[in-house]
Amino acid sequence: MLGLFLGAMESTAVATAMPTVIASLGGLEIYSWVFSSYILAATISMPLWGKCADLYGRRAAYLTGLATFLVGSILSGLTTSMAWLIVFRTVQGLGGGALIPLGMTIIADLYGLEERARMQGYFSSVWGLASIVGPLIGGFLTDHLSWRWVFFVNVPFGVLAGVVLGSALARLSRPRARVSVDVRGALLLTGGMTALLVALVEGGRRGGFRAAHWALLLLAGVLLVLFAAWERRTPEPLLPLRLFGNRMFRAAAISGFLTGMAMFGTISFIPLFVQGVLGGTATEAGTALTPFVLGWVTLSVVSARLLLKVGYRWPVVVGMMCLAVAFFLMSHMGLGTSRAVTMRNMLLAGMGMGLVMVPLLIAVQNAVLKRDLGAATAATTFFRSIGGAVGVAAMGAVLSSQLVGQLGAGAASPISRGELEAIIVHPELRLTLPPAVLAAFSQALADGLHGVFVLGFGIACLALASAFLVPAGRAQDLALGENRLPRRAS
Repeated sequence: MLGLFLGAMESTAVATAMPTVIASLGGLEIYSWVFSSYILAATISMPLWGKCADLYGRRAAYLTGLATFLVGSILSGLTTSMAWLIVFRTVQGLGGGALIPLGMTIIADLYGLEERARMQGYFSSVWGLASIVGPLIGGFLTDHLSWRWVFFVNVPFGVLAGVVLGSALARLSRPRARVSVDVRGALLLTGGMTALLVALVEGGRRGGFRAAHWALLLLAGVLLVLFAAWERRTPEPLLPLRLFGNRMFRAAAISGFLTGMAMFGTISFIPLFVQGVLGGTATEAGTALTPFVLGWVTLSVVSARLLLKVGYRWPVVVGMMCLAVAFFLMSHMGLGTSRAVTMRNMLLAGMGMGLVMVPLLIAVQNAVLKRDLGAATAATTFFRSIGGAVGVAAMGAVLSSQLVGQLGAGAASPISRGELEAIIVHPELRLTLPPAVLAAFSQALADGLHGVFVLGFGIACLALASAFLVPAGRAQDLALGENRLPRRAS
């Protein structure tokens, strides 16, 4: 839980400190890579950490990932330039890729089906708490100490988590004899996913794909095809392709990818709507996500217990319905939307995510062999993160293209792209704009976000259709024989 708290708090706390970091280090034109580099590294490393946990034991893999995360945190706090901050955030992300999936894997090791459902609900609660207090901690440390303490504060919590887990988990960490990591597979996957995510992030940030982005996408396709071919031949694959023959894993991968697209789109663009369209403050933009987190946490606990009674499929179906309705309502938001309506829509979206994520995770853990548990858990989180990267890039491209087109076309709104980005990063600059320009900016942003939410609604509808791929039946009946553990596992 401590490790999960660190991983979940990091992004929100850093986001709060970023305006101060920019004022201290400069580098506004590359600031988005402070977030993208962390997400990229964490996403790519997830399958590798999961496989290492299966081969070498949970304890060794988790402690290595935690140590990498803490080293990256310390170096990020000591950095003197934005470029080096991005490098050290990459190191931090490489370690962060171990914290959440391996934590979930350890829970699957320790508990049988019924207790596991309860524990995953607790984990979701910790995630929600971290998401809420992250901005508060980041703001307090930035205002009263220094933005560097946003990174340094991870160290005592991380050391405590390492000491507790290192001593308590030792007897469960017996690695296999004569094992080896799939180095070639790791390099191919890393190269392919790096090219893919860089192309998507940069293409979305710049409002469309250019020749360099298409070249990166082509390179990503080639490397990922080579990765799949190699994984079929190697005796210890990084991502066992046999998992895709499992109906439950296949359904969770597809549904997780689509819900990741919708979820990260919601988290990324709702604060922008509150600030840029409704004229709210940064604090109000942050609190707009609170109903989303509360809905997620509450329904995670409910769904974890509900799946024992009704199975996996129907909580997922109902959750996808909530998500689709939420995006439909978001697509009707505009200049006249109240904050109460915005928060209602966010609550509904959070409820949908809470009903979806825990059942899918537990379903996969119960449907695979023990030897694949780490890889399957990490892969489930991996597909959700990849979906988030694709979703944010696609929605960002829609928003950027509409903003540039509308603001560049009107004589009443002479705002350059650089000025537009500055207004988005520093909302207080809105107060310096002439009324006509401010009105044009707000309307253009509202129209652009309308396109974002329409795209999100389409993705949510696809996710709803994918929910019916989840096998029906009682959770206890769908589990593999070796996963049907007694209620209280020793």
